[in-house]
Amino acid sequence: MDVFENFKNQLKANPKTIVFTEGTDARILSAATKLLAGKILNVLLLGNPEAVKKAAAEGGFDITGAEICDPTSYPEFDAMVAKMVELRKGKMTEEQCRAALSKSNYFGTMLVKMGKADCLLGGATYSTADTVRPALQLIKCKPGIKSVSSCFIMVRGDEKLAMGDCAINIDPSEDEIVESTVETAHTAEIFGIDPKVALLSYSTKGSGKGETVDKMRNATLRVQEAHPELKVDGELQFDAAVAPEVGKLKAPNSTVAGEANVFIFPNINAGNIGYKIAQRLGGFAAYGPILQGLNAPINDLSRGCDAEEVYKMSLITAALI
Repeated sequence: MDVFENFKNQLKANPKTIVFTEGTDARILSAATKLLAGKILNVLLLGNPEAVKKAAAEGGFDITGAEICDPTSYPEFDAMVAKMVELRKGKMTEEQCRAALSKSNYFGTMLVKMGKADCLLGGATYSTADTVRPALQLIKCKPGIKSVSSCFIMVRGDEKLAMGDCAINIDPSEDEIVESTVETAHTAEIFGIDPKVALLSYSTKGSGKGETVDKMRNATLRVQEAHPELKVDGELQFDAAVAPEVGKLKAPNSTVAGEANVFIFPNINAGNIGYKIAQRLGGFAAYGPILQGLNAPINDLSRGCDAEEVYKMSLITAALI
């Protein structure tokens, strides 16, 4: 049984409610139809009810059972505004909060914050920043976590890998690398991966010098000290991380070298390029970016996603609860 079948079975036994911020998008409506037909998730679509129903009818999508919610006519909108003013603690006026909540990304995020839904998936038509900003402002980071990070789960047949951070932090600090390493290892576990984590560099165990080498080496030592239960090593070049013969040569005492299945990149350039090479040349399906470190699952879609990706990201998002 593959990981998505496992997620489906888990969610059917304990249904959650997911908010889709783009209720008229055909890809969203297709995924919603599949989720509702399978009784996998409760679905909340944002948008004008007539427009959502028209888009569904035109696309041949059966969204019977979905709740449709329009920010402009929501009966508890004033209470929502008051809650947002409280959360922003003087950083936004009531008028600014009201304007923000008229947009589906903020409105949907506040529905999660207020317990009206369990998780959110958006971004099929807007940027990652427009998903992350409301989440940071309203959902906020988990206790003990100071930054949001992301990872992609890469799947090719029975092979599963995790790669982070490929979408959020442009040039993460050492502290941010430490947090994203631990969070990505935990995300990998949810997907049935026994994490062997490599912090990647152009250097292996001091073979090269530079600021990013030091950053990855120091982050490795800190994760090893704080989380001795995790198999983590670095800094490692990619070949030393994945090829057993190279790992034995370059890092002979490593418990990770040559066997890594979770990869932490030093910056977003390396991460974004790396996962796309695996996707386009390696034949891996890429699921993500999966946002990590938040108090509730809020996830972002690629604007180039298709309906099947929306469906699978819905399962992933709800399974993170």
